[in-house]
Amino acid sequence: MAEGVQSKRPPGDCILFSTADWDEPYWTNKQHTARILARNGWRVLYVESPGLRAPKVSSGKDWARIWRRLWNGLRSNFVAPPQREKNVWVLSPLMVPAKHHWPMVRMFNQALLKWSIARFARGQRFGDALVWTYHPFMLGAIEGLAHGPLVYHCVDDLAAIPGVDVEAFDLAQQQLLAQSKAVFTTAVALREQCLRYNANTHYFANVVDARHFGQGLETGALPRDLASIPGPRLVYHGVLSDFKVDFALIEAAAKRRPDWQWIFIGEEREGQRSEMIGRLKALPGVHFLGYRSYADLPSYLRGMDVGLLPTLLNSYTRSMFPMKFFEYLAAGLPVVATPLDFTKERLDGLEVGGTPEAFIAAIERQLQRGRLNPDEARKYVGDNTWDARTVKMLDYVWAEPVEPSKSTLPGNIKLEC
Repeated sequence: MAEGVQSKRPPGDCILFSTADWDEPYWTNKQHTARILARNGWRVLYVESPGLRAPKVSSGKDWARIWRRLWNGLRSNFVAPPQREKNVWVLSPLMVPAKHHWPMVRMFNQALLKWSIARFARGQRFGDALVWTYHPFMLGAIEGLAHGPLVYHCVDDLAAIPGVDVEAFDLAQQQLLAQSKAVFTTAVALREQCLRYNANTHYFANVVDARHFGQGLETGALPRDLASIPGPRLVYHGVLSDFKVDFALIEAAAKRRPDWQWIFIGEEREGQRSEMIGRLKALPGVHFLGYRSYADLPSYLRGMDVGLLPTLLNSYTRSMFPMKFFEYLAAGLPVVATPLDFTKERLDGLEVGGTPEAFIAAIERQLQRGRLNPDEARKYVGDNTWDARTVKMLDYVWAEPVEPSKSTLPGNIKLEC
């Protein structure tokens, strides 16, 4: 596995447009990519989420987030973006939080963001910065700003998120794809979608901090709240979102196998109060441990037998490649998933089931095979690590465009074009 970014291109400056705030408890591609670049010499301006949907009037969490964003925006736009880690500065956009589809609102927000970025770039002497974006609503903010290559990292079908203006998003994404030097996607379906507008589009599966999650392979004491739960232990960790997690599937399976321990690590998404979670909590073999920090996750995974990806299949999730897949493998857990698109490829350590009966049968097969040993974990993860993937991406950015049919996929994943 790569030790640090060793791209052919020396480090420089990067402006990264995210769809997630830096301090969100569940880190995704956005924060990890910024951190990997920064650790290897890049200076990164991390621009937090502009808000892809209008806030709900009834959601206290939405409005609390707006007030928090307003305070952070005033501080980072009119004082200076705070430096959160070595080589990482975080800019909280100051903008009108609703009616993004109105031309005047969009123009105002983009103009203010453009001014903030230009002010920071002058102060820190950012030169010809690489622009790395996870959404298309940023083109106006870099218009007229001297910068280097434009990269679109498409990790989700954002148009399928409830509340997003689909027409405005699709138009902006087409414009972004036409201007991007390189496009990277985390799902084959997203690659096919983007390939229509940009021939230099490449598929890279989600990856893992193998060293961090590899701590789950080490011998050590289990957290007290986990040690009191008998085995076998089946785990899901992450946001407990009712449009991402198939709670009905889990309920049906848990009722059939009350001798198994179904463990959830995480909290509900903002504004959600799921009746299904309440029903699951009433079952004797189901345990909701709440949020646990990224640093603590390996010690919890150390005590698990199978990692679960019970994803609810819909237009948003079907093309997902969950980051948890390689996190589970790196920690020594065989995985059981519902039939997402990525499961169509033959992946080591994975079993698939779309019905309660099939899901249970897949878990039984993984329990019979047992946890992965360190050699198996390293083999199954392969080069699907943050360092290795970042090297490949950076080299594609400055390479001559290749024919899409000749693109290669990382690790043991193959694609017939």
